[in-house]
Amino acid sequence: MVMKKLIKELKASKIEEILSEYDNRIAFDKTNTIPEEKFLLEAFNQYIDYDAIEKKAVLGLDIYQYSAYHEFQQTLIPFLFNRIFDITVDQCLKDHPFIFQKLKKGDFKSNFISTGDGGFLLFETPLHALVFAMNFAIVLRVFNAYHLHPRLRKIIGGVSMRYAITYDKIYNFDGNFYGRAIINNARILQKDSLNRCLIGQNVHRWFTLNIEGLENMQLITINDIANIEDFSDGYDLSLLETTKDEIFNTSTRDYGILNSDILKIGTISSKGMNLVIYNLHMQVATRLYDDDNPEKSKLITISLGNLNTSGI
Repeated sequence: MVMKKLIKELKASKIEEILSEYDNRIAFDKTNTIPEEKFLLEAFNQYIDYDAIEKKAVLGLDIYQYSAYHEFQQTLIPFLFNRIFDITVDQCLKDHPFIFQKLKKGDFKSNFISTGDGGFLLFETPLHALVFAMNFAIVLRVFNAYHLHPRLRKIIGGVSMRYAITYDKIYNFDGNFYGRAIINNARILQKDSLNRCLIGQNVHRWFTLNIEGLENMQLITINDIANIEDFSDGYDLSLLETTKDEIFNTSTRDYGILNSDILKIGTISSKGMNLVIYNLHMQVATRLYDDDNPEKSKLITISLGNLNTSGI
């Protein structure tokens, strides 16, 4: 199920149609007057129906200090980002079959807005975004530890990421995504210089409503996730019995989410609105398998974000 089918789509042809009925394309009158816009505004309000536009989660991914790499290394980093992205997609579909059951591999790229040194990835809920971020951080650690393309790792050097998750209105126009969730996410990433995982207030509120707070991430199971209202519409519950989740199915805490810390760190202003920002730090342990040699595996623990709570 491609995300853009779930997002309200505004068509230029319809806007042109409304304009042709209620507005003039060019008005060169002898006397300049400010026109009455009431009927045009009513037509736009009826068509756009902004209150009905749904909220979506946005995961912002940004390679820290990309411009500081030498020019030669810069030419290789987009390839590396795409490779880590693709491996993360495969890992999410394989290790979290219930959570990502509505998405096919190609849907992730369809819902991705590239910025060259990262980008914005759209999801149905903040939990989808967070789980993808965790898996991305795992694959990145594998690269930085010389387990993934070790010679390429030596050529490029280590790579650090900063992450941001927002949850707000998104719409589609002319094949592109727009909305406050993307705008706010970009503002948050721009403000951060400490390689953190920052989340907006709406994301914090979503987790508080659905799992009593992000601090409980290390306690919830895949069955708890299935009981969240956002996972009740169109999700196949039989997958809970026939598949395993590599992070949320654990009965012990030898692996999975080991801890989750969340702290409010400040407020930024965006488009006349104040955004309350939280710093998220999570430790995740999972067992990774070598696709070329299935008998080989390695238990790895990573941190998503860090504990630096300096302001933004």
